[in-house]
Amino acid sequence: MLEVDTVSRFFGRFQALSRVNLQIREGEFRGLIGPNGSGKTTLFNVISGVYPASSGQVRFRGKEITKWTPDRICHAGIARTFQIPRPFKEMDVVENVMVGALFGQKKGNISEQKARQEARHWLEFVGLEVEEQTRPGELTAGNLRRLEMARVLATRPSVFLADEVMSGLNQEEIERTSAVLRRIHKELGITILWIEHIMGALMNLVERVTVLDYGQVIAEGTPQEVAQNRKVIEAYLGQDGV
Repeated sequence: MLEVDTVSRFFGRFQALSRVNLQIREGEFRGLIGPNGSGKTTLFNVISGVYPASSGQVRFRGKEITKWTPDRICHAGIARTFQIPRPFKEMDVVENVMVGALFGQKKGNISEQKARQEARHWLEFVGLEVEEQTRPGELTAGNLRRLEMARVLATRPSVFLADEVMSGLNQEEIERTSAVLRRIHKELGITILWIEHIMGALMNLVERVTVLDYGQVIAEGTPQEVAQNRKVIEAYLGQDGV
């Protein structure tokens, strides 16, 4: 469904990604992990069109999307959250999600009333109950992340790129967010590629894990296989830590 084929990305002389290969099946729940600076978010940025690949290709449903703009990629069915939430601060929470409904996958014109209904549906789906005209600045860290998830879902994606949706959350919020991700995968059948540093939560949800280190894929397999992989252990702990 989604293929990353020998993708590299340079920023000047710095190589953030080095010939990365990744294949995601339709309906899969895949984890993407690695130490800080390993290239995870850069890979998301390349897939979602924020940065073009310096070399290699990204394909979605067999069609090359390497040079597509973010809006075109979103319309095709790939949507994402951001490591640091990026709400439209001048809009209220419902309007933020309406943006996703109005400008997501193109399935004919949608009225403002219908977009508002969809926004409230997705806010309820992710467990974010707010009063009319609540602004993003009034939300907790956990609710800001749920707002981002609702906005993504409003675009009706086929692929959900989730970038550290549990960062900064307490244990109760982590459990609530885990339940939402499980619903997105099981009930909606959406393919998920998820970057996360909360290893316990990720390993309990995903089917397979891909590990990046210094911009390269160093391991791939089930959570159990990856947890026992020596290269992965060394990447996180260093050779002196194993």
